[in-house]
Amino acid sequence: MLMSFNTLVFYMFAAITVLAALRVITARNPVHAALFLVLAFCSSAGIWMLLEAEFLAITLVLVYVGAVMVLFLFVVMMLDINLEQLREGFWRWFPFGALLAVIMVFQMIWVLGNRQTAETGAKVIKHAANYSNTKELGRLIYTDYVYPFELAAVLLLVAIVAAIALTLRRRKDVKSQEPNMQVLVKKADRLRIVSGVAEGNEDSAQ
Repeated sequence: MLMSFNTLVFYMFAAITVLAALRVITARNPVHAALFLVLAFCSSAGIWMLLEAEFLAITLVLVYVGAVMVLFLFVVMMLDINLEQLREGFWRWFPFGALLAVIMVFQMIWVLGNRQTAETGAKVIKHAANYSNTKELGRLIYTDYVYPFELAAVLLLVAIVAAIALTLRRRKDVKSQEPNMQVLVKKADRLRIVSGVAEGNEDSAQ
């Protein structure tokens, strides 16, 4: 039995996502790892498009690929990263990472093989062409999930305020300039003219 076109596209995007994710953690060059992460995001957006989650797919591309990954690439290319120092603890932490990967794979298999998950997948229906995923998502957020949404907004606000407070705090070991005080400075406050005679000129004058 031949698989359908949607199934074939899903397996293609899934394979690209898995291979790109593996290359993110195995690439020696940090810039290449960031580019493979961009590929993983794009292929994940393709999978979400197959699930009729167009709003989430375009948000993933615009926010993560268009903003976050550009920032990552900028930081990676501007900083002088010592690659040898980063690879020192790879084999030391490899058993722990492998154990964590096995646990995550077991959890995914358990969730996908659960009866409730299988029944949920069986109820997926195809919507009409005028179906608005954004409208349905907004309706769910502001009705059924309004309290978790507001709680997440408050947590993000607290994180933003904390980051600003940590950045603008007064530290004794850091020298900072005050532009408003620099503008008010006059020439007499910084410059003093001293009249004197050089040693050679003083001898010739005698």
